[in-house]
Amino acid sequence: MPPKAKITREMIVDAAFAIAREAGAETINARTVAERLKCSTQPVMYHFATIEELKRAVYAKADEFHTEYLMDMKKPQEGVMLGIGLNYICFAIEEPHLFRFLFQSGLAVGGSLLEMINSEELIPVISAMQEAMELSMEQTREVFVTIAMFAHGYASIIANNSLEYDEKVVSLHLERAYRGAIMAVREEAT
Repeated sequence: MPPKAKITREMIVDAAFAIAREAGAETINARTVAERLKCSTQPVMYHFATIEELKRAVYAKADEFHTEYLMDMKKPQEGVMLGIGLNYICFAIEEPHLFRFLFQSGLAVGGSLLEMINSEELIPVISAMQEAMELSMEQTREVFVTIAMFAHGYASIIANNSLEYDEKVVSLHLERAYRGAIMAVREEAT
């Protein structure tokens, strides 16, 4: 019987995830992962036929990490969506490499906005919003899209070092967009 593999698939994904956080996903390759694990490149290539396959596994881990980050409300907000929106922007500040990997690398699941808001990964976020806002699922999705696009704009600019973060200003703008989106969907329902 061959000896048990010392370097597991999970260890490789964890190492590549750490590399993506620290230096960006573009620096993930067999050599950088092997260096981090203090092994040869053979285990990396044994578990992943291509680096693209490894990056997709890291992307899934980063997406899960991002969702957990969004749902961790550090400061209670007037609405769940405000907290999620601020967390989204804070994620871009605290994890700029992961933010760019998730949202600017072209690896996102689905190619359209409709696919994104109906994706399985967003169910916890949309459900929490729906419960907090007491709207229909369709109305909740409309509010989500408005706030997501607004927050994404801020987060992208900040993640690419084009704007300095001012929590008061961003919170005020996000709250206005949030209130406006809710008023609009309620008005359209009447």
